[in-house]
Amino acid sequence: MKITAIYPGSFDPITNGHADLIQRAAALYDRVIVAIAASSRKSPLFSLDERVALAEQVLSGMGNVEVRGFDTLLADYARECDAQVVLRGLRAVSDFEYEFQLAGMNKRLNPDLETIFLTPAEEYTYISSSLVKEVASLGGDISGFVHTKVRAALSDRLG
Repeated sequence: MKITAIYPGSFDPITNGHADLIQRAAALYDRVIVAIAASSRKSPLFSLDERVALAEQVLSGMGNVEVRGFDTLLADYARECDAQVVLRGLRAVSDFEYEFQLAGMNKRLNPDLETIFLTPAEEYTYISSSLVKEVASLGGDISGFVHTKVRAALSDRLG
């Protein structure tokens, strides 16, 4: 049986930590779908189309990885994509309670869906999209946190 994993998030912007988890997941699963949520409630810096395009550029060398945008319940979208696994990243213990609640809700909404938690490589444990945006907005060097294309897009967007 071929296993499809779905890695959801807002990816505003996609970071080196995200790319690391996706690359590692691509070695574990036959197919990995990077599902970028519309996230209209979060007021993302980049539009859904821009986030999808950036993620596609960052992940272009990974043959079994697809990048897609979505605007539905994750449990429903996973079913639509024939995904059996949801991948979630845990940077710190503080992430666990919220992620555990999401896993329970997704399992209730889609009983065939399992959630797998991955921890980032040590050098990425402190990186988050929101911190990257904040550092970039204050003129800090984000080159160690994001792909060069993402850095350029942030620079263009933030001036």
